[in-house]
Amino acid sequence: MNVTEMLMLGDDVHGFNFNEEQLVKYIDRGPYFDTTATKNVTSLVGKTGHLNCRIKNLGNKTVSWIRHRDLHLLTVSESTYTSDQRFTAIYNKQTGDWSLQIKYPQIRDSGVYECQISTTPPVGYTMIFSVVEPITTIPGGPELYIDLGSTVNLTCIVKHLPDPPLMVHWTHNNQEINYDSPRGGVSVITEKGDITTSYLLIQRAQISDSGKYSCLPSNANSKSVYVHILNGDHPAAVQRGNMFVGLSFNALILLMIIAHI
Repeated sequence: MNVTEMLMLGDDVHGFNFNEEQLVKYIDRGPYFDTTATKNVTSLVGKTGHLNCRIKNLGNKTVSWIRHRDLHLLTVSESTYTSDQRFTAIYNKQTGDWSLQIKYPQIRDSGVYECQISTTPPVGYTMIFSVVEPITTIPGGPELYIDLGSTVNLTCIVKHLPDPPLMVHWTHNNQEINYDSPRGGVSVITEKGDITTSYLLIQRAQISDSGKYSCLPSNANSKSVYVHILNGDHPAAVQRGNMFVGLSFNALILLMIIAHI
């Protein structure tokens, strides 16, 4: 709706009471930012990110995106002003949004970016862009010392994934673990979500269970830990009575069922 149409409607425009003086004041305000848009955006390494800047009353002014780290002008209107073609400005006419699209973002792209309007003086709206990469951890590593005959609980935690891994594999000395081997007592419980957790449980630990254990999520980096099964020696880092700390309720129930099979 333009100004003339608003004036013709008179008292009631979109639920507000406007008179001519108020409308002129509204128009004279000039462009401004919709500050309800989030100022913090997080993207995964390699996954396209968007910084969204919503502007009202832009008129004939132009919109630019600037990277604060080096004060580099990235885009003006819908034109890219950098040799790095990963940066693109996208304008949505329906919403008035000016988005900075960053393709294949890397950790180095993290930082402050500014959406700027070409008023005199220019006005800007800053946003913080954070690029994270998937992280795989095994708490307690890289060396674990466990009593002979006790239960080994190796916990693999995977964070910052766009989707949970389809599979989480475990290997022992670079060989995939066979959960149906004659040895028995070896099981895995995996809980998928924003944070995926996989528990490798080895009952009645034997000396032959010593070695390198690796957790391999299907869509994230692997992580390894070295397990030492001890027969009488007791280093400070031995894992025994508290081997179930960190297990969720569901995982504990499954463990109890497995133990009685």
